[in-house]
Amino acid sequence: MQRKIKLVTIAAILISSTSFVVAADLTKAYEMPDASKLIEKDKLAKATKYTMPKGCVSTDAASIARGEFIFHNLNGKKAKGTPPKGLVKFVEKKGKDGKVKKKAKQYGNCVACHNIEGAKGGGNIGPDLTNYKATFMDSKVRDNAFVFQKIADPRIDNPNTHMTVNLTTKLFTEQEICDLASYVVAEKK
Repeated sequence: MQRKIKLVTIAAILISSTSFVVAADLTKAYEMPDASKLIEKDKLAKATKYTMPKGCVSTDAASIARGEFIFHNLNGKKAKGTPPKGLVKFVEKKGKDGKVKKKAKQYGNCVACHNIEGAKGGGNIGPDLTNYKATFMDSKVRDNAFVFQKIADPRIDNPNTHMTVNLTTKLFTEQEICDLASYVVAEKK
């Protein structure tokens, strides 16, 4: 009991001898950006309905190869293998300083969320795309235009999707969307 009282007394002495420091308001010492303008700049454009270009989705081996490369790679810097003809690992972009710089080309990394034949990735977040042709295309549940739109801007039929918005944000070109769609609907061996 006596030991308990000593500890309480020591604690009281420590608390009473502690001094507090009050911080000065420095918000006027530096520039405070208008966050609403920054947020507005980062907002996605409204969901966009696209018309699939004629001949977009094809059985052309070169188109399917480009789609497969995009599907399985995140960016050019870490891309596995040599990109098929029509794709590059790096693109040249003009910086704010006016100088041209090489920047890694962003690819889909679709395999991070989707499973598909030959996938090497997580693949358990988005729908499984294995046997997509037989399951959805041959049964006429889906068509090429659906696949093109889903990759271009998936918010048209699911406003709460977490899938990347690829054409509206210009992450991919229309041709790259066609190549991805061609790969997804292709017969896999």
